[in-house]
Amino acid sequence: MGKRIREVLEIFRERRLKREDYDRRFSMTLRKWLIAHQRDIVFDKMTWMGIKILKNPLDVWIYQEILYEVRPDVVIEIGSAYGGSTRYLADLLDLLQNGIVVSIDIDRSRYQLTHHRVVELTGDSSDPSVLSRVREICRNKKTIAIQDGGHTKAQVLRDLEDYSPFVSLSSYFIVEDGIVDLFNPGDGIGFEEDGPLAAIEEFLSKNPQFQVDSSRERYILTYNPKGFLKRVGF
Repeated sequence: MGKRIREVLEIFRERRLKREDYDRRFSMTLRKWLIAHQRDIVFDKMTWMGIKILKNPLDVWIYQEILYEVRPDVVIEIGSAYGGSTRYLADLLDLLQNGIVVSIDIDRSRYQLTHHRVVELTGDSSDPSVLSRVREICRNKKTIAIQDGGHTKAQVLRDLEDYSPFVSLSSYFIVEDGIVDLFNPGDGIGFEEDGPLAAIEEFLSKNPQFQVDSSRERYILTYNPKGFLKRVGF
C-alpha cells in the first residue's frame, strides 16, 4: 500500500473517531431525546438569565414568535415555579416595549424573580379572588394565557374554562406539557392519569372558537402537543 493511501486512510480514521460521539447523539430517536432531556437537562441545566426555566427550548422559540406577532398587553402565566419562564416573558415584553406578565402561583418558595413588568398573584388559579383580579387586569387588554400549573386533566380543563374568556381574538391560550399523555408511566415523562392533552381535546370539543395551530409544532420536539390554541372567534 502506497504512502499516500495510508495517509488518506489515517485521516478518515481520525475523522471517524472524532465524530463517533456525534454519531451516537444523532442516532437517538426523538422519543429517546425527549426522555433524556426530561431526565438529564430540563430540571438542572436549563436557565434563563440565571433562573431555572423548565421548558423545551424549541417551545420557548415559538413563544417569542407568538409574542412578537400578537404584541399582548397582558400575558397570564399560570404556574411560574422558579420564575425563569416569567423572566423570559417579561424580557421579551421589554424588547417589545409593552405589556405585563401576570404570574399566578400557589407556592412562591422557589420563586426568584423581581421584575417591573411582572404582577404576582399568589394563590390557587381557581380561587375566585384570583380570577377577579385577573379579570380586572385584562379588561379591554390584548391577552395571551399560558397554563403551566397543575397538569391533571381536571385542573387543566378548569383553567381552560376559567381563563379562556380573557384570551383576545387571534391571540393564544398555550397549554404546556400535554406530552405526558403521549408517554407511558415510568418512562420518565408519562403520567398514570389523564393530563393536559386529554383536557385540551375535551375543551376543543365544546369550544370551537379555539383551534389548534399546528404550525407552532413544526420543530416536532414539543412539550405541548395540540397545546398552541388560537382564538378564531367568540
